[in-house]
Amino acid sequence: MPRFNPILRAIAGLGAVWALAASAQAQEVTLKVAHFLPGTSNAQVNLIQPWCDKIAKESSKRMVCQIYPSMQLGGTPPQLFDQVKDGVADIIWTLQTYSAGRFTKSEVFELPWMYSKAEPGSKALWEYTQKYAMDEYKGVHPILMHVHDGTLFHFSSKQPKTLEEMKGLKIRTANRMNAQMISAIGGVPVQMPLPAVPDAMAKGVIDGAAVPWEGVPAIKLDEIAKYHFDVPEGSPRIAGSIFIFGMNQARYDKLPADLKKVIDDNSGLEASGWAGRVTFDDQVPRFKAKAKELGGTFYNMSQGEYQRFVDATRGVEQQWIESADKKGAKGAELLKAARELIQKYAR
Repeated sequence: MPRFNPILRAIAGLGAVWALAASAQAQEVTLKVAHFLPGTSNAQVNLIQPWCDKIAKESSKRMVCQIYPSMQLGGTPPQLFDQVKDGVADIIWTLQTYSAGRFTKSEVFELPWMYSKAEPGSKALWEYTQKYAMDEYKGVHPILMHVHDGTLFHFSSKQPKTLEEMKGLKIRTANRMNAQMISAIGGVPVQMPLPAVPDAMAKGVIDGAAVPWEGVPAIKLDEIAKYHFDVPEGSPRIAGSIFIFGMNQARYDKLPADLKKVIDDNSGLEASGWAGRVTFDDQVPRFKAKAKELGGTFYNMSQGEYQRFVDATRGVEQQWIESADKKGAKGAELLKAARELIQKYAR
């Protein structure tokens, strides 16, 4: 039998150890994913976890997620965008407009009466942002963007049915556009993140909340609010919110090419539409059914009353156009572009 030099054998052994170490290191790409809702929430169960499972499978588990729900990395929901930008988290899911005044061009999708379904609205938001608003996302690599199924009103004890009956009611809002809409119909907007709503409603700080159906079970709002006031079936709702599932740009740039491709293959237009569909459009029927089981009362305003609400809020649109113009954007043109894209994907 041939005999091997002990030194060469040792060098070969060290080489094998180094190769194994390098291989192990290549498999240990763990992405810290942070968001503000509980781990049992619809957003984690139907969007964040499935996306993470998919990239783990497609990378042969060389890239995996470690999810931190309920702000477990610290801070508050409005700080999530900066947390991913600064590298505290690798990926976040949040409403970017929790950071007020920073996403003026993007927030056109939060104006009243813009869309009625999350899937086409989400595709429109992605294309719009890519064309007109990427300067608002420096330092963050968007993976997907989406809207929700549209906001409606939920009340604990009040039961308004008309524009006049909204006057003076203290209503939770999620963002600046929604707050302006509430003011325009005579309500008193109280802006706060979703997790703060149940306590505020239970203590009488607010009379009601503007929340999409998707957000209701996440905070058990259907156990507190028993009156659900909505638009006519199929009509664009009173307001929307925009969401981003985004990655720290430097973290994305440092990924090896094959893992970067896994991220890219699960990003973009179709991923945004998927997020809108599986997280919102597909979930609304069961969320409404649960609210009904808990004794909820549903009221859809008439077409005539709906038009009165629309007319009362026309100034909100003009305010957004003026705010966009002040930042050097062409507000009217951007609003037109957003509406055309929503129509494009709604066909």
